[in-house]
Amino acid sequence: MEKKGKHKDDQTFLQHPVFLIIVLVFGFFMMDPLKIGPIGGIKFRPVELNIAPYKEVMGSWPRDNRSRLGDGKLEFVDQVFGPESLEFDSLGRGPYTGLADGRIVRWMGEDIGWETFAVVTSNWSEKLCARGVDSTTAKQWKHEKWCGRPLGLRFNKDSGDLYIADAYYGLLVVGPAGGLATPLATHVEGKQILFANDLDIHKNGSIFFTDTSTKYNRVSHFFIMLEGETTGRLLRYDPPTKTTHVVLDGLAFPNGVQFSMDQTFLLFTETSYCRLMKYWLEGPRTGTMELVAHLPGFPDNVRINEKGQFWVAIDCCRTRAQEVLAHNPWMRSIYFRLPIKMSILARIMGMRMYTVISLFNEKGEIQEVLEDRNGVVMKLVSEVREVRGKLWIGTVAHNHIATLPYP
Repeated sequence: MEKKGKHKDDQTFLQHPVFLIIVLVFGFFMMDPLKIGPIGGIKFRPVELNIAPYKEVMGSWPRDNRSRLGDGKLEFVDQVFGPESLEFDSLGRGPYTGLADGRIVRWMGEDIGWETFAVVTSNWSEKLCARGVDSTTAKQWKHEKWCGRPLGLRFNKDSGDLYIADAYYGLLVVGPAGGLATPLATHVEGKQILFANDLDIHKNGSIFFTDTSTKYNRVSHFFIMLEGETTGRLLRYDPPTKTTHVVLDGLAFPNGVQFSMDQTFLLFTETSYCRLMKYWLEGPRTGTMELVAHLPGFPDNVRINEKGQFWVAIDCCRTRAQEVLAHNPWMRSIYFRLPIKMSILARIMGMRMYTVISLFNEKGEIQEVLEDRNGVVMKLVSEVREVRGKLWIGTVAHNHIATLPYP
């Protein structure tokens, strides 16, 4: 009798209206029929992220207790829109930078100011593409695939040609006089290059560049990290044969690219895995990869200085909650279906974005860490260039450049 009664009580609880409502609400969130969650309308298939332990990384990472990067100077406020990559030509002119409105512009001095140097497509027009400070907001997103979004920039110092990695138009080049850029690589192995991101030029003329994902384009780049997908690639374009080849695949948000001074290896960042990697081009380890460093946040570009050291731009920082979600894809599948804005979900996870830049030597040893903990100069950073005693700092998200005297 007692067993029978207990079974009846259990059934009563399971059939309670409140329990039924909870199940229905949970099911509603899981199905997200109104597509109101951050991943609404996306075929979201998260996988486990192979990310280093939070305690191990954060416990050993040096901190800048003076937050020295916050002493940087804001330059060209509301004159440049999302200046991700910064370049200087062989005559020392610049910076040149690619903007969120699809242009590559260059600084011509106080008398002239900024001028349009190049565009990546004949589709570009001021009416269609130019939105000023709104270029770095969602108002530009639906226009990006038409107007272009130039990211990584590199000059060939011998020819004066500027090579461009555009998120939608692939690898391009424009001559020293500027104008309309010429496409070099839009496909590889018969498939479109979906998200060209950064590049560097080898001494033999080959261009190594990253294709961040074969699934998501730049507008949807955040889903690459949320899902943990690893369809990114390192590609190589060979000018003599005009062919493009896959060097590495299966990468997790490959981003910045930089050759070493002697070009025996290149460094690249994997943003989703929060790490800096090395790929050997010469020597007994040719064709192999190795870890250089685990990072406290999400790296973007990497650039070399005159001493052969490497500046890495990092959006900081990882949290314990983010680590739990990284190792439990089923949790991410639920969490990011909640009908709550992504910015709020990030804050719940303890994410408070600010800028960290770090300097590494060729052995992967940390030489310098500069932070802007309060986001005074930048909350999101894309690239750091050390030029004539000054750090030039670019950002894909803000409408200015920052500079800081260094050392």
